[in-house]
Parts: sequence; C-alpha cells; structure tokens
Amino acid sequence: MKIAVVGAGAMGSVMGGLLAKAGNDVTLIDVWREAIDSINSSGLRIDDKTGNSEVINIRATAEPAEVGVVDLVLVFVKCYHTEVAVKNALPMIGRSTLVLSLQNGWGNGPRIASIVGEEKLLLGVCYHSASALGPGHALHSGKGMTFIGEVDSRMTDRLAEVASVLEKAGIEVTPTTQVLKEIWSKLALNVCTLPTSALLRFHAPQLIQHEPMKELMRALLQEVVAVAQAQNIPLDFDERWQAITGLLKQLAPTAKGSMLQDVERQRVTEIDVINGAVIEAGKKFNIATPYNQAMAWLVKSLEGTFRPSK
Repeated sequence: MKIAVVGAGAMGSVMGGLLAKAGNDVTLIDVWREAIDSINSSGLRIDDKTGNSEVINIRATAEPAEVGVVDLVLVFVKCYHTEVAVKNALPMIGRSTLVLSLQNGWGNGPRIASIVGEEKLLLGVCYHSASALGPGHALHSGKGMTFIGEVDSRMTDRLAEVASVLEKAGIEVTPTTQVLKEIWSKLALNVCTLPTSALLRFHAPQLIQHEPMKELMRALLQEVVAVAQAQNIPLDFDERWQAITGLLKQLAPTAKGSMLQDVERQRVTEIDVINGAVIEAGKKFNIATPYNQAMAWLVKSLEGTFRPSK
C-alpha cells in the first residue's frame, strides 16, 4: 500500500517504520522540522526494550501535496491537532483513500469524519507503547494487540485488506464489529494510567508497585465501567483490571505514558478526551465521576504551570 502516517511522534514513527520495513510505500507527515531533517538524512531510528536498535529508511515531509494521493492515511496526532492535521492531509486523500484513526481518547472519529466524510473513516485502538527519544528516534517499549473496525460495525473487504497490511508488518491486528467497545476498553486503560503517571512522574510499570495507587486506579476504572455500561458498551471491571495490570507488568521499566511525555515537554495533554470523556458521559447519564474529575482538575492545574511556548 501507499501509506501516509500523519504525526511522526513516538507511535507514528514506530508504526510507520514497521510498515515501511514490510515493503509498503510509507511517508511520515509532521511539522517538526528537526525530526523531518533527521529522518531524511540519517533514517528513522527505532530502539526496542532489550536495547537493540535499527535504522529504517523512510521519507518524511511537512508538505502532504508532495506525497500525492495515498491508499491509507494513519492518524496519530494529538487530539487537539486532529482537525488541522486532517485538513492539511487533504491533498493525499482521494476518492478511494481510507483514513484510520489510532489515536488516544474518545471523540477523534467524529472530528475526522466531519472533514473527510464518514464513508472514508476506519476507527481503531493500538496497545503498542512507544516513547520519543529525540528527533527521528523512538523507543518501542511494548507490543500488544491492535483492533480496527468500520464506523457502522460491518465486516468489510477493505477492513480485511487494511488488517492484512498491518499483519504483514508484524502488527498483530483484529478486525472487529465491536470497535466502540474496543475504543472504550483502551480508554479505560488510559484513564487509569496516563494522568496518574503524569502527576507522579512514574514510569508506567511503577503504577502497580504501590497499593494506594492501585486503589486509585480501581476507583477510576469503576467510573469508566459505569458510564460505558450506561451506553450499552459491555465493559467488565474484572476483565479490564486484569488487562491493565497485565499490560503494565509487560512494559519496559523505563516505559513512559504519552501524558507523562507531554508533561515533561510542557505540552498541553489529552486529558479532555481521556478522563474528560468519562466526565462528559457521566453528566449525560447522571453518573457521578469524582475521581476522573479530580484527575482532570489536577492535570489542568499542572498545565497551568507550563511556560508559554516560544
């Protein structure tokens, strides 16, 4: 496939690198000039959690018009950049182009559909973990399943084709008719782990080393499950808790959540589409979400201490 990855941060770089290694025609799209120049001159460097490192030859650009129309656009930008990034990507989106969002949180799909049309949109979640180590350099700290699906829950040939391309790149993927459930399952993980690690500056595996932190995460998870079930999304508390703690045990000791990476760089976080999504759903269904509200207030207060970007 001819593929464009919009957002050459940690996850975009890792997924783009894997797809390029598998023989696809891949271009990374970003506005980070240092990363673009480094990737084009020296290649994309990906480290794994065992200390191994490889350099992948792949193109990077800030100009989607240079790329032309592609078969698949993978969206990996932060939620607050979604509209601008997708509008910028329009020169690459033709009549048959598919746009797959693997972004964190809840709400990116409707934003993308409002620009490209719901008929072009695929949704998904990815349980790989990655950290940015520098321009054109990322750590692939954890591998997991990826789920993708159609907005209308159908099982289609185009969904199977995208899944096959990802599988051939070594990305374990499951096409699903329950993509909404999978998105909220990933949201549950993020709600519990991202603000907590960002506020305490914990590496991800540290979250399960302290009983008080586990109690807090359980309380956050209970609220997610309650608002999901109110929407007829069948989340199960015990299954999610086992999945969350199991994933944290598998990650590299130095693995950092995306929100902690944002805080360390003094960037606005994605709290609004993570814990904020639970708060908003709770309001609609008259379900109290005090623990998620506390996380949102704390993270917003922390953002208020950041130096203005130059």
